[in-house]
Amino acid sequence: MKIGIDIASITRIAKSYERLGAAFLSKFLRKSEIKILRKNSQSIAGFWAAKEAASKALGCGISKHCGFKDIKISKNKKGAPILEFSKKTRKFFKIKKASLSISHDGDFAVAVVAIKGKK
Repeated sequence: MKIGIDIASITRIAKSYERLGAAFLSKFLRKSEIKILRKNSQSIAGFWAAKEAASKALGCGISKHCGFKDIKISKNKKGAPILEFSKKTRKFFKIKKASLSISHDGDFAVAVVAIKGKK
């Protein structure tokens, strides 16, 4: 089991989104993620933190082995986040299962990712 965590400043993410708009979102989100994202700073920062936490759990950070778009966030019927990886990333890191939790408080969004790999 590997764990990754990230905390993001909602204000910092809001400034980037205000300055760059849709280009900022498309830099780190897939089209399907943009569709389910509430376009508010808290949600955007939460998705950012989730992708950073996922890459940290893999031990590589956002890199050639796992880019932002190799990580996919969706939601279940109850609105809880679901974490998936591209086939390339799942295979390279031998990912069997992943779990994601996102929370917001004050000016911060935090995400925790747990990944279980194959032996």
